[in-house]
Amino acid sequence: MPRHPESAERGQAILALLTEKEIMADCRLLEPELASLEQVRRVHSAALIERVRQAAPQQGVQMLDRDTYMTPDSFAAALLAVGSSCTAVDQVLTGQANNGLVLVRPPGHHAERDRPGGFCLFNNVAAAARQAQVAHGLRRVLIVDFDVHHGNGTQDIFYEDESVLFVSSHVRTPYFYPGGGRIDEVGGQRGYGYTLNAPLPRGVGDLGYRRLFEQVILPKARAFKPQLVLVSAGFDAHWADPLGVAALTLTGYAHLTRMLLELAQAVCHGRILFILEGGYFLTGLAHAVLNTAYALTGQDRLLDPLGPAHYDEPHLDSLLLQLTRLHLLN
Repeated sequence: MPRHPESAERGQAILALLTEKEIMADCRLLEPELASLEQVRRVHSAALIERVRQAAPQQGVQMLDRDTYMTPDSFAAALLAVGSSCTAVDQVLTGQANNGLVLVRPPGHHAERDRPGGFCLFNNVAAAARQAQVAHGLRRVLIVDFDVHHGNGTQDIFYEDESVLFVSSHVRTPYFYPGGGRIDEVGGQRGYGYTLNAPLPRGVGDLGYRRLFEQVILPKARAFKPQLVLVSAGFDAHWADPLGVAALTLTGYAHLTRMLLELAQAVCHGRILFILEGGYFLTGLAHAVLNTAYALTGQDRLLDPLGPAHYDEPHLDSLLLQLTRLHLLN
């Protein structure tokens, strides 16, 4: 099998840089924990869970679709990713941690209730949201997904649910995975108005993302008054990422992170978790995670060895006006 972009090298690169910069001395590390089947069933059908379990090969690699693979250890790894996300929620909501960074793989935001896909087997951030609600009684959870790809799985799970505000900022162009994430996809039934999709043009960078967050996403989130903020932290919107078509810099990502930290501090006592999704340029991914860890540990530090993209950003005036009318003026 050719080298897959979602590989163990991602985690190895992150851990190597965090170790080199000695940031882990400022963090409390938790052992990964297997999710219970109950935790997975809160967001996935029994049929999906059984399909993933049975698809694990005895040896080698089994493809679930053209992008999503399984090895003999993938089912256990997916349970560890869900379980670790839920454990991190427990830590924050019981006051044992102020915030958290969940560095797990496989990622999860493309896994729908009944279908895996896009490298994802189970939806880690969705399970974390349900853990907060079922185990801790929270009524309102905010999920912000800034991966360059639309979080179609998370949207699918919560589309008719008014207790979870799902926000996805993603590039939407013809043929760019996974499709969907249109501006008019705003939720259904009781969940109407609780899905916010910001479909961005190719090449959007620091300025466009900052304007989107400041003018639309943060006001919408503050009005929702979440009791916990979960972030689907995909770092593939960086300009050097091989699977992305956006132009965020490491500095831009760090600014988004700090805006979300300020939001959490203002509305829910700083209770926020960043759960890893995409990011496939290893240097960019590792530094983005490092900068996130700096922010979460209260350090005024930022490393950006890659610098800016060297082309102009597209204008977002029309999109921002549409989003404002749709989500803030109704």
